[in-house]
Amino acid sequence: MRATRFYMSTEKRVIYYRDELNDEFSSAVITPRKIDGSYRYLRDGYMGRFIHFILYRIIAAPLAKAWLRLYFGHRIIGDKPGRREKGAFYIYGNHTHFMADALMPTMVGSPRDIYVIVNPENVSMPVLGRMTPYMGALPLPADTESTGNFLRAVRKLESRGYGIAIYPEAHIWPYYTDIRPFTEKSFRYPAQSDLPVYCFTDTYQKRRFRKTPRLVTYIDGPFRADETLKVKDKQNVLRDAVYNAMKQRSENSDIEMIRYVKSTEADGEA
Repeated sequence: MRATRFYMSTEKRVIYYRDELNDEFSSAVITPRKIDGSYRYLRDGYMGRFIHFILYRIIAAPLAKAWLRLYFGHRIIGDKPGRREKGAFYIYGNHTHFMADALMPTMVGSPRDIYVIVNPENVSMPVLGRMTPYMGALPLPADTESTGNFLRAVRKLESRGYGIAIYPEAHIWPYYTDIRPFTEKSFRYPAQSDLPVYCFTDTYQKRRFRKTPRLVTYIDGPFRADETLKVKDKQNVLRDAVYNAMKQRSENSDIEMIRYVKSTEADGEA
């Protein structure tokens, strides 16, 4: 049963949506670069590995933990796959906050380094876009040549035992407290490699003395599909296991910062 919902005020923001699969409500306006065959996915040289260590281990990981704790009173409930698994794994999460989502894979995957499959916008920002590839951003490819490079990079990361994170909802809906439907497409990677799958679900919970909700993240898994199944069937099995786990965990949200209302052509301008 879903927890009782509290509302911050009568002035709470309302967002109208039409398409749960494709509507995007991020406030950032970024012109994405084209990820073609010239894009270099992995920085394997000495300098690239050094920059990765500095940005990921020395800067990003400590700041992520501090910011999430101070701003959201963040808690993680469940076993971190980075501690549980000896080899590579995939982890899927809900997409509800532009800053927290950028930091969350680092938190839930600790102590393992996590690479994140992202939209090209994440590597297209003037300054930060030059840093995110060194911190593990893997932008989706735009053509045949870049697709081959992307898949080779993913397989190389799997062979090295890294974790790979994916947001299957694809689009940010700030503070959304349910789970939007998503397809099985992003589960092709673990289905082909027969790797364990985990998921994390960010929930928003009321705090007594602060308007900012507490962010509580639940980790579930591992989920595996029968290795004798066809890849497409494995994808469906993994997708359903992750969706159902996330859907159940989302019921722990008990505060709604933004109300999302489905509109029609008739009332879409309301």
